[in-house]
Amino acid sequence: MSAAVLLVGGGAAAFVLLNRDAAASAPAETETPRAEETPPPKPLTPAEQLLADADNPLACAVSFSGEGVPADPQLQWQNGLYVALPIPAAEGKVFAGWYPTAADAAALTVETRVNGADPVVCADQQIELFAAWKTPEQNAAEGVRVPILMYHQFTANPDGEKGWLRGNYAYIGDFDAQMNHIATTGFYLPTWDELSAFIDGRLSLPARSVIITDDDADQTWFDLAVPVVDNYKLLTTSFMITAYRTDPPPSIYVLRRSHTHDMHQSGENGEGRMVNWTADEIAADLNTSGDTLGAREVMAYPFGHYNDTAKQGVAQAGFEMARTIEPGYVEIGTDKLALPVVRIDYGMGLDALVSRIG
Repeated sequence: MSAAVLLVGGGAAAFVLLNRDAAASAPAETETPRAEETPPPKPLTPAEQLLADADNPLACAVSFSGEGVPADPQLQWQNGLYVALPIPAAEGKVFAGWYPTAADAAALTVETRVNGADPVVCADQQIELFAAWKTPEQNAAEGVRVPILMYHQFTANPDGEKGWLRGNYAYIGDFDAQMNHIATTGFYLPTWDELSAFIDGRLSLPARSVIITDDDADQTWFDLAVPVVDNYKLLTTSFMITAYRTDPPPSIYVLRRSHTHDMHQSGENGEGRMVNWTADEIAADLNTSGDTLGAREVMAYPFGHYNDTAKQGVAQAGFEMARTIEPGYVEIGTDKLALPVVRIDYGMGLDALVSRIG
């Protein structure tokens, strides 16, 4: 709406038309609004970056805390056991394992110690492990001796099998009782890289440590023993003759390691090929076996036969350790190419095992 106003003053008159509608509709002078700035994305932590790159819900980023530990996290998988956890080194100290809390690390709580015998379990795809240490004097004073149990074949017959190899057959009822004892009485199950570091004096192992092995990967191992191992969730090693079979791991708790490719038979002098062949021939056979199994850290001598040439061939093929059939226990300084064993034969029940390993 418009309005006319007559202004009178000094004999002069002016007529002003005020257009209130126009004035009301005229835009007010305002500042142009600025576009809201988007803050830059927050950088991912190394663990988050590891998970982003993996892009898999089963991935787990493992971070490490404590003196001398790796700065970078490690990728593990929640559908298996821990693989190749680091064994750090610190001047004048002996590594004493990984633990889920700082309090467990300080107390050296064996029941919570984490290694390659344990399944990977982490919340929100991340976990932090804490390092523990001892002095070399403490480690040596403990005098730990590690038994390597050696089984062969298995039988469901309480009366055993017949024939000259009947001693090789462990009754599966005895095996079950023995594995139950190991699983329920606080034993620690070292991995082979841990055993190697223990021999070097770089790693402390609990007093109640034991390694469980089977020779030959006989069908009875798969049919009778593996279900027991799986039930008690115990890390074991099956020494396989790869010329005879190359079955995939029957359980996440079973490691496949070399019993040679094709040296589990007699050589020219009636003893095993391992003590008849040259170091180059031995290395070639073991390379075939190692490539087939995808692992080289340890092998088992066929028939327990070995000599200096055999050791040379084993080392030449890149194997760090070799297991014999000689009775004994692994200690600091044990010859890595002549690891002794605790042999388990038919008729050896739980009491026999306890008397040998505690």
